[in-house]
Amino acid sequence: MVPRVRNPSLLGVSLTAAALGATALLACASSSGNGASGGATDAGIDRRLAGPIHPAASCLVTIETPDLLPAMHVPEGTVITYNSNPPSSGPHYPIWANFQEYAVPLDEGYLVHSLEHGAVALLYKCEPTAPGCADTIAALRKIRDSLPSDPTCDPSIRVRVIIAPFPRLEEPVAAVAWGITYKAECVDVPTLTQFAKDNYAMSPENICAPGRTF
Repeated sequence: MVPRVRNPSLLGVSLTAAALGATALLACASSSGNGASGGATDAGIDRRLAGPIHPAASCLVTIETPDLLPAMHVPEGTVITYNSNPPSSGPHYPIWANFQEYAVPLDEGYLVHSLEHGAVALLYKCEPTAPGCADTIAALRKIRDSLPSDPTCDPSIRVRVIIAPFPRLEEPVAAVAWGITYKAECVDVPTLTQFAKDNYAMSPENICAPGRTF
């Protein structure tokens, strides 16, 4: 069973994009003097995996919970070293990436901030024109589209999911949420969909406000 992360409740209130933006600013401004976001260094992990797990799938799938790194804001452009690939926690830029599909890789400092806000990122390592890559992207879109609409998100966003190329991956496909990674040799729809559902909005800051588009 994939470990879950408790996240602050929004009390069932559907917020407008403007209200969410204000909430995001307040949450991110709650950093302590050393720049660590309030509560971000203790994401409320119920339990950690003792090691990698490999759920039954059509190809090799590996799920891990890397050590959580302090979630401090650093200036945009700062070179950041993460302890997992793809990164799943740690320092990040003050601006987060909007929850959408991208045709180009995202700087990891923006991506990690989106994860802190409860996003799930679906990532792939292939050139769009390479054989089979279009099928991979289409499968990731179907997984995103299968998730129920998030009532805290503006309709233009719908769900906190990012789809993007990630050339640094060691596997063809990966997914990541705050504190947990999924890596696979193929798009295994059942396990990847379950990962996205289990780890959606499980983060220190449960915020669905529009971010920066790249």
